[in-house]
Amino acid sequence: MEGRLGATYLGDGRCRFLVWAPRAERAEVLLPGDRIGMERGSGGYFHAEVSDVEPGTRYRFGLDGGLGLPDPASRHQPEGVDGPSAVVDPGAIPPDLPGWNGIPISEYVIYELHVGTFSREGTFDGVVPHLDDLRELGVTAVELMPVAQFPGRRNWGYDGVYPFAVQDSYGGPQGLARLVAECHRRRLAVVLDVVYNHLGPEGEHAADFGPYFATRYRTPWGRGMNFDGPGSEGV
Repeated sequence: MEGRLGATYLGDGRCRFLVWAPRAERAEVLLPGDRIGMERGSGGYFHAEVSDVEPGTRYRFGLDGGLGLPDPASRHQPEGVDGPSAVVDPGAIPPDLPGWNGIPISEYVIYELHVGTFSREGTFDGVVPHLDDLRELGVTAVELMPVAQFPGRRNWGYDGVYPFAVQDSYGGPQGLARLVAECHRRRLAVVLDVVYNHLGPEGEHAADFGPYFATRYRTPWGRGMNFDGPGSEGV
């Protein structure tokens, strides 16, 4: 089925929800005070287009009448890894610096940065006042250690469990967008350290939706992703 997994805000209070749950017989979008049935498509996908939904609206997916699970394709987990997901409108995120086209990789002088410990605030906004200092050091690129949603407020980031959601305690998607724009304003490139071979062990709900994990692969940090086993076409 075409379309982005998760919640896609369409504007004017409408949102499209799409979830892959091949083992479920039925699925619902759970909104505050409401349960909305989803239409089953091919390949184990369920979808629904819902009105009266705005950015920031909390939601979960209910499978076969269950109480509800966070969206594995969530863009924001404002209440942590086990809380509800939140609808995000990418069009409302602060725009990047107009005209920024990057710098050649040959000019990269990279400073690796851990958002949670780099400043007293431990947030994206807390990094901004120090960017001029990095520029004076000769840094031309800032590499952010993983910022995908992880359990708790402080973590190296390698236990992330929502690869598309920006850590809420750092400032969420809005905070990351502000930091990137401020970096580009100073002609600092931004590199993201990402983890795609596993998910952390705490707050991981993807396995409740489908065969996201492989039994043939093991990592010291969490279950390996099912990129080439049965059902991997949906992963």
